Amino acid sequence: MQKFMIAGSSRLKGTIRASGSKNATLPVLAASILNAGKSVIREVPRLVDVLVMNDLLVHLGAKVNFDRDIIEVDSSNIQPVEISEDLMRRMRASNLVLGSLLGRFGYVKIAYPGGCQIGSRPMNLHLKGLQLLGATIQEKSGYIIAEANRLTGAEIHLDLPSVGATENLMMAAVLADGVTIIRNVAKEPELVNLQNYLNSIGGHVRGAGTDTIKIEGVRPEELRPAEHTIIPDRIEVGTYMVAAAITGGDVTIVNVIPEHLDPLLAKLREAGVNVTVGNGYVRVLGNGRVKAVDIKTMPYPGFPTDMQPQMMALLSLAEGTSVITETIFENRFKHVGELRRMGADIKVEGRTAIVKGVDRLSGACVEASDLRAGASLILAALSAEGGSVLENVQHIDRGYDRSETKYNALGGRIIRVQS
Repeated sequence: MQKFMIAGSSRLKGTIRASGSKNATLPVLAASILNAGKSVIREVPRLVDVLVMNDLLVHLGAKVNFDRDIIEVDSSNIQPVEISEDLMRRMRASNLVLGSLLGRFGYVKIAYPGGCQIGSRPMNLHLKGLQLLGATIQEKSGYIIAEANRLTGAEIHLDLPSVGATENLMMAAVLADGVTIIRNVAKEPELVNLQNYLNSIGGHVRGAGTDTIKIEGVRPEELRPAEHTIIPDRIEVGTYMVAAAITGGDVTIVNVIPEHLDPLLAKLREAGVNVTVGNGYVRVLGNGRVKAVDIKTMPYPGFPTDMQPQMMALLSLAEGTSVITETIFENRFKHVGELRRMGADIKVEGRTAIVKGVDRLSGACVEASDLRAGASLILAALSAEGGSVLENVQHIDRGYDRSETKYNALGGRIIRVQS
């Protein structure tokens, strides 16, 4: 176990470059199974989750080379071998290989996945969709076994716009016989990124970013090697934007797609934060105490649940009372107790948190319960009076590339030590 020693009262200032998106990289790596050849993927963040996905691909028989921010995957020799519970439990997104393995081989056996315990993320939408494509599904002793001679195109209407289910069904349908139409899909930018990769290897996918995606299935021999560049990580960008605001800093983030940030930009400006947007960059200038605002998390293009904990840290220092409603994950308030240790005044009622702004936070020993909770506690600690100790930083390493290095480059004072 490792922990961060964080000095408070830091004013972040300078320019940093955002890494590629974790949530865009993982489905592209899973989709690299489909083309039985080489994929070169650029702008890949060096994160624990990415390394776990690489291990999973190697377990299946792929050759993987990860050099700086480029991953080369040769999936020529992949076989649909059983994926054990030990490997699957290391990461929730490991379930994304379900669609690509089933599409290519007609068989897959995987254990149920793990990941952050932030709420219910059932597999039923994935499995119902695959059944409509012609797969036979069995669930035995904690394993999912899916089989199909060849998947067949179908019309699928998702009960909820699940990102993971949308990605899995897109990948499976690439090699299905006929046309697949998926309605009520997730609209996140990461889905557009996956569509672009699938088309680069020879798939026929369109509609990502809208509520309906259409996939015209192709034969396996029609797929080809490809190169692909991952989009910037909008959640990392958003986290550093809030870091600038909470510390009264002046931070410019480059390698940014500003339109991916619209919900956060709107709330920061409503709170009185000075935000400037340009071609491929965003600058945030903290200009005193922020004003209280209300937030309700929603699927994209609504306010992202992955930014809720960071905004809660900022609003704990706001002038007035904010109301934060979490509609996506029922257990995504685990950071509340840790923020209270630092002096925040937050009351939780079901899926709503009432945040009364205080004049200052104080350094404390706190614990990251999950990835975004850990991010929020870093922000709180950087702004607090006195030093803080943040434990369980392995959660943060799942989603932020060299986080302490980037904060320190902006004037933060964070030291990583062994517990």
